[in-house]
Amino acid sequence: MNQIIECVPNFSEGRNPHVIKQITDAIESVDGVKLLNVDPGKATNRTVVTFVGAPEDVVEAAFRGVKKASEVIDMSKHQGEHPRFGATDVCPLVPVANISMEETVKYAHQLAKRIGEELLIPIYCYEFAAQNEERKSLANCRSGEYEGLPKKLKDPNWKPDFGPVEFNAKAGATAVSARNFLIAYNVNLNTTSTRRANAIAFDVREAGRVQREGDPVTGKIVTNEYGEPVRIPGVLKKVRAIGWYIEEYGVAQISMNLTDITVTPIHIAFEEVCKSAEKRGLRVTGSELVGLIPLQAMLDAGKYFLRKQRRSTGVSDEEIIKIAIKSMGLDELGPFNPKERIIEYLLESDSAKLKDLSLEAFINETASESPAPGGGSIAAYVGSLGAALGSMVANLSAHKRGWDGRWEEFSDWAEKGKNYQEKLLKSVDEDTAAFNRIMEAFGLPKSTDEEKAARGKAIQDATLSAILTPLEVMKTAFASMEVMQTMAEFGNPNSVSDAGVGALCARTAVHGAYLNVLINLGSLKDDEKAKQLKHEAGEILYQAETKEQLILKIVEDKI
Repeated sequence: MNQIIECVPNFSEGRNPHVIKQITDAIESVDGVKLLNVDPGKATNRTVVTFVGAPEDVVEAAFRGVKKASEVIDMSKHQGEHPRFGATDVCPLVPVANISMEETVKYAHQLAKRIGEELLIPIYCYEFAAQNEERKSLANCRSGEYEGLPKKLKDPNWKPDFGPVEFNAKAGATAVSARNFLIAYNVNLNTTSTRRANAIAFDVREAGRVQREGDPVTGKIVTNEYGEPVRIPGVLKKVRAIGWYIEEYGVAQISMNLTDITVTPIHIAFEEVCKSAEKRGLRVTGSELVGLIPLQAMLDAGKYFLRKQRRSTGVSDEEIIKIAIKSMGLDELGPFNPKERIIEYLLESDSAKLKDLSLEAFINETASESPAPGGGSIAAYVGSLGAALGSMVANLSAHKRGWDGRWEEFSDWAEKGKNYQEKLLKSVDEDTAAFNRIMEAFGLPKSTDEEKAARGKAIQDATLSAILTPLEVMKTAFASMEVMQTMAEFGNPNSVSDAGVGALCARTAVHGAYLNVLINLGSLKDDEKAKQLKHEAGEILYQAETKEQLILKIVEDKI
C-alpha cells in the first residue's frame, strides 16, 4: 500500500497573491504532490497551505516551498496579528495512510536538517519531532517571536536543533514537526440554544468545565492551593469543543477539533455527543466535516456502526463509507461526496485503470489486438472473483437467520476474503504495467556501449518485475483458498457451491499466473535466480491443485 503524508506549512504572507503563488508554484513543481488548499488571511498576514503525496515527494515539495518563501518574504518588514518567527513559520508533517508516526518523525528530521544546512535557517523541532520535552510545545519554540530571535539564539538552552545559531534577518526561523491528523468536526443539534450546546461541549471536551460550589452554572468557582480553577475533565481525550449557533443552518452545533484521531476517532466523538445530548433532553440530527479526512478514519467509523448492527464488516469500502455517512448524518447539511472529501480518493490518478472498466469494456479490451491485458491480468481478475465468492458466502453466513451468535466469526472471514479480493484486483493493472515496462525497456536507445548496457539492465529489471508480479498473484490466490475451504466446511450450506466455484477460480488464477512466470523466466539471464523462482512457483501450483481437490470433495459431499 502506498504511504501518504500531508504537509501544512504556514507562510508569513497573506496579502500579496503574487508572492503566495510563487510559493505554491514551487510546491507544485514536484511530481506526485497534490495541492489541496491555499488559505490566506489578511489580518494575520499568513497563508496556510495543505498538500499531500508520498513521503519523499512531500519532503522535496516542502523544501522547495520553504526555499521560495525565504527568497520572496522579508521578515524584517512583516506585520500580522498571528504569532510568528519565520518566513515559513511552521512546517508540520502529518501521517495519513500506511505510515507510522515514527517514520514520519524521521522525514521531519530529514526535512529540518536539509533546510538548516542548505538554506541556513535556524530550525526548531516540536511535537512528536521534538528532541526534548520543553520543545514539544510550539508556543515554547516560538516564544519571543521574530523580534526576540537574536537574543534567543544566543541562549545555549535554545540552540536550534538544526541549522546555524546566527540570526537570519530575512527568513527568521522555522518550526518543523510531525503531528497527528487534525479533524474539524461539527455535530448538529435539534436546538437553537448556544447555552445547551456549550453544556454538551463541556461534557465531552478534554478540558471539561470548571468546578463550582452548589449550582453548577452560577456557583462559586472552586480553586486549588495555587488559586487556579479546579476543572472537571470531559470524557474525550485530545478534543477541543465549544457550542455555537449557526445562523446559516438555524441550529446549534458542537464544534470540535479532534487533535489526535488515533486517541479519539470521529465516530467515538459523535457517539459521546449523542449520549450527552440525550441526557440533556436534546437529539443529534447529523454532523458536518470541515475539510478532508483520511480513508481509514471513514472505514473505522463505518465498521464501528456495522458492528453495532451485528453486521459483517467484510463488504466493499463503498458500502462501509455509505454506512458511516448515514450513521453520523454527514450529509444532513449538504451532499457528502467521498471522492471530494477523502484524501486518498483525491490523490487517485486520473489515468484509466483496467479494474475500473465495466465487465463488457474489460472483455472487449482483452479481445482487442493489444497484447495487454493478457493472461496475467486475466488470472489476477479470476482470482479476485474467486475471493469475492468466498466473501459472499461468509457475508451470507453472517446474516443467516438462526446464526446470529456467529456473525463475528463469519465477518472476520469476509474481511479476509475482501483483502485477498482487493489485492488481486490491484494486480490486474500491475501485471499490465509490468508488461508495459518490458516494452518500454526494449524501446530504449542502443547506439553506444553505455546505452546498450543501460538498455540491457532495464530489460532484465523489467523482466524480473514481470516474473515477480504473477508470482505474487499465485501466492495471494492460493492464500485465498483458505476462505473458500472454511466456507465450504462451516458456511451457509445453501451457498456451498459458490465456495466451490471460488476455489476453482483461485486455482485457475494460480495456474494462469504460473504460466506467466514460466514464459518470462526464459528471458531472465540470472540462471540461479530463474531456477529458484521456478521451483517456488511449482510448489505453489502443486499446493493449490491439492487444496482445490480437497475443497471440491467437501463441496460435492455436501451437495
